[in-house]
Amino acid sequence: MIDLKGKVALITGASRGIGRGCALEMARAGADVAINYHSHGEEAEEVAAQVRSLGRQALVWQADVADRQAVEEMVAAVAQRLGHLDILVCNAYYSKREPFLEIGIEGMRRTLEVSLWGAFHVAQLGARQMVRQGRGGSILFISSVHAFIPVPTALAYNTAKAGMNHMAATIAAELLEHHIRANVIEPGWIDTPGERQFATEEQIREGGRKLPWGRLGTIEDLGRAATFLCSDAADYITGEVMRVDGGYWLRANS
Repeated sequence: MIDLKGKVALITGASRGIGRGCALEMARAGADVAINYHSHGEEAEEVAAQVRSLGRQALVWQADVADRQAVEEMVAAVAQRLGHLDILVCNAYYSKREPFLEIGIEGMRRTLEVSLWGAFHVAQLGARQMVRQGRGGSILFISSVHAFIPVPTALAYNTAKAGMNHMAATIAAELLEHHIRANVIEPGWIDTPGERQFATEEQIREGGRKLPWGRLGTIEDLGRAATFLCSDAADYITGEVMRVDGGYWLRANS
């Protein structure tokens, strides 16, 4: 069993979807969890209650990851209230889907501010805290198969995730001397509330049956993979990309 006892994890966008899955699986493995959210406070409190029911500490913190000062305050609060910071999961995202010829500047800007710049702010400010502590750490970026599959109408999101992958690899190279690992998970089509922005329930059910694994991924699938990559069981893994997509990419262009 993966053991995260004694670890403190900060997970952005943790009130719903993949972030929620990561928070709960890491708590089950023994970590105390800081649950960041932007606009779903009640759901964040629900996650915190579940974390506490597992015997772990939970801290709920509202912050827009695109706001660097807010992220700085969040990281400081996590370290102070939970004692230290060992794991960062950069999961918060925003996606504006429009055809390339029609996408507006604001949609493009906001997607990059949250999905790419937000990950940068969280990773850099969190890594600085880890370096001060001198006990190593793990940074995990939740990217997407969109990083290399040019999905139409998702230019902004595709661009943000492609940039995230290379950013993560560069961070991993620079943090080797501090024994801070940086890795990436690329989810495929995952059953999350966010998917309901772009597809109906019927489309999601039908689409899932057509996937190579015969179903959409779950937040538990992602949470378990994230827990492994952030644990000491993955101590020799850094600068890597793990696809958790049920083989989606294998048939993406077929």
